[in-house]
Amino acid sequence: MLLQTIDSPADLKKLSRDQLPQLAQELRDEITRVCAIGGGHLASSLGAVELILAMHYVFNSPRDRLLFDVGHQAYAHKFLTGRRDRMHTIKKEGGLSGFTKVSESEHDAITVGHASTSLANALGMAVARDALGQDYKVVAVIGDGSLTGGMALAALNQIGFQQRNMLIVLNDNEMSISENVGALNRYMRTLQVQRWFQEAEGAGKRAVSALSKPLADMISRAKGSARHFFDPASDNPFKAMGVRYVGPVNGHDLNELLYLFEKLGDLEGPTLLHVVTTKGKGLTYAEEDPITWHGPGRFDPLTGESFKSSSYSWSNAFGDAMIELAAQDPRLFVITPAMREGSGLVKYSQTHPHRYIDVGIAEDVAVTVGAGMALRGIRPVVAIYSTFLQRAYDQVVHDVAIENLPVIFAIDRAGIVGADGATHNGVFDLAYLRSIPNVSVLLPRNTAELRGMFKAALEHGGPVAIRYPRGNTDRVPEGTWPEIAWGSWERLTPTPEGGVTVLAGGKALEYAQKATGDLPEVGVVNARFVKPLDTTMLREIARTSRAIVTVEDGQRMGGFGSAVLEAVSDLDLDIKVRVLGLPDSFFEHAEVASVHAQAGIDAQAIRTVLAELGVDVPVGI
Repeated sequence: MLLQTIDSPADLKKLSRDQLPQLAQELRDEITRVCAIGGGHLASSLGAVELILAMHYVFNSPRDRLLFDVGHQAYAHKFLTGRRDRMHTIKKEGGLSGFTKVSESEHDAITVGHASTSLANALGMAVARDALGQDYKVVAVIGDGSLTGGMALAALNQIGFQQRNMLIVLNDNEMSISENVGALNRYMRTLQVQRWFQEAEGAGKRAVSALSKPLADMISRAKGSARHFFDPASDNPFKAMGVRYVGPVNGHDLNELLYLFEKLGDLEGPTLLHVVTTKGKGLTYAEEDPITWHGPGRFDPLTGESFKSSSYSWSNAFGDAMIELAAQDPRLFVITPAMREGSGLVKYSQTHPHRYIDVGIAEDVAVTVGAGMALRGIRPVVAIYSTFLQRAYDQVVHDVAIENLPVIFAIDRAGIVGADGATHNGVFDLAYLRSIPNVSVLLPRNTAELRGMFKAALEHGGPVAIRYPRGNTDRVPEGTWPEIAWGSWERLTPTPEGGVTVLAGGKALEYAQKATGDLPEVGVVNARFVKPLDTTMLREIARTSRAIVTVEDGQRMGGFGSAVLEAVSDLDLDIKVRVLGLPDSFFEHAEVASVHAQAGIDAQAIRTVLAELGVDVPVGI
């Protein structure tokens, strides 16, 4: 195999161009094999193989900076940059990240798990290069819908203004995870620019520059009219922003890509190369269904048979609840930032297509669209991952909370998420949401409570965040809508006089129950409301218990435990409080249970703290 001989881009350059198609096939085979064994980002990485091969063949990484946005399309890049022998560890504890990561390799220009960041990073690198008098190249690959993000478009505007030398490669596969949406995506389908015109234009510019100014102006106007006649796409938005546009070109044609990278890499100013690729390229079932094969679990690479269990996820539970609630309440709309599949909204989008909005990878837009709807009588539910909601913090504050608008935030993947690691762990939402006035924060412990919370939130009004983890939960019959008193906690096991009470909600509640099942001296409370707290029950607990232990699957600093400590101080309660939560650090990719053990919030950690508080704790669980 050719791939076995490549430990760096320098080794790749030793191959002849005629050998590159074979290497492309070997890369596809290995990407498929690795993803089949342990899961991973399959379809997007298959679609970018030739693109990445050509980039590394022409450019000189790590001196030249090659940026990938989103980083999950860069598996071929990892194979070619010295990580071939570790690819089987991708997304596993102690193994490679599923994204590009600066601390993992000198060839990874940026750490990226979120979308739409490459262009701003690339501009910053180009500015730094010029300021330091250096001459390396900056090449940013942006794809899988990342150009729909406002940050990418704002950066593109600034790139056109700055006019730094850089190459932007638009990897256009018409997909993010769901299908791309929006006016820009529709426009991309209309762009038709022939390379002969690009070359002729360059020659024309050189000839015109030698003429007198009046004659040059006349020729320039004539050229503009001719270009518009032959090339209606010449008035494209990239040109309007001051960025040279080339394309679209076949992103699987190695010869064309090599030719263009060699020519475009030396041009003055910013250039965008529009490359059209097929997501899932080379694997029939992935090409036919790139959504399913975006990030599959383990599967049979020959047949495409998935080894995923048929379990019921929190995302499924949310989607089913929305279908029923929308049937009951015509005001309900659901908004997502390009996460229909991940958020469990496929069936909802089919059942209520006119009350479903996908804004693309633009979380800030999702929140403010919801605010506008709420201002005119609609009850929007913004379905968003915890880590992605961080990108819309300002909109939650200014567009929703200040006017106490009835926008419901369905926060999926809250807490530690496992294999996707630090960029995707949803561990900050408890702290950043509870600090915003008017926002209520709720943690369901099962599907029934999730459903009851959404129904209660519709009736309550105001901004409400309902937070639930990645993973599986229980099924309940249709029509299950338990009554939930607003701001109330729930005693699950009683605390004897002078005992210890554990307060926990959501995922952390599972650990609390597991840790205390054999401890009669300890009671457990389902602290399902982080904001508002149930201060009535808190007073009672302080009166009857000698200590409180709070547990949360979120940052300890500013989270649920902090809220309890603040309330104990404000109410002048006399009780010891111990707070268990995630420490002030980032956690890398690993199984959720492993990270919780490392962080000290699992059942064993709870038992250790209880023993320190004088509880008679038998060895083991």
